[in-house]
Amino acid sequence: MGQLQTIVNGMDDSPRGKLLSAAARLFRDQGFDRTTVRDIAREVGIQSGSLFHHFPTKEDILFTVMVEVIRFNTQRLQEALAGKSDPVERLRALIRAELQTIIGDTREAMSVLVYEWRCLTPEHQREALALRDVYEQLWMDALEELRRMGRLSADAFITRRLITGMTSWSSNWFDAHGSLTIDQLTDIILDRVIGEQR
Repeated sequence: MGQLQTIVNGMDDSPRGKLLSAAARLFRDQGFDRTTVRDIAREVGIQSGSLFHHFPTKEDILFTVMVEVIRFNTQRLQEALAGKSDPVERLRALIRAELQTIIGDTREAMSVLVYEWRCLTPEHQREALALRDVYEQLWMDALEELRRMGRLSADAFITRRLITGMTSWSSNWFDAHGSLTIDQLTDIILDRVIGEQR
């Protein structure tokens, strides 16, 4: 699925990928402000000055982590939708993919995206939001289609906000080793959205 293989186990095996993966983990665990360039360098076993061969500043590292996770997960949504024509199945695919993003292999970077957003420069925020708009448009298209067909009674924008709340909050309580699977949670959320109209 592109350069970002998994942010938990490493974006890829390149020095740059290992650096980004380590940074995502440290930013999540310590916060952006408390993480130093020296911390990141020590995590990947290089001199701190070597980081600047890849990125001009620590904020550029943060921005790159965010951009790559948005791109990776946008591609994940697109692949989840591929070959599915039924609107309900398309919504289920989106929910399942987003849960995988939040409680699965990109959990660390997604946490950084949410909690360290304020640390981006305004310019980097605008660039990341433009990429995020592509991700969100996939949702809006699917929800608007359901609404046109009479399968969704609420406004698509409001419905998307409600789904975001359900999927995002799952990172605080979902246990990957518990009795509830991601697929079961997907169906629970889908039932809340579509309900008896399914």
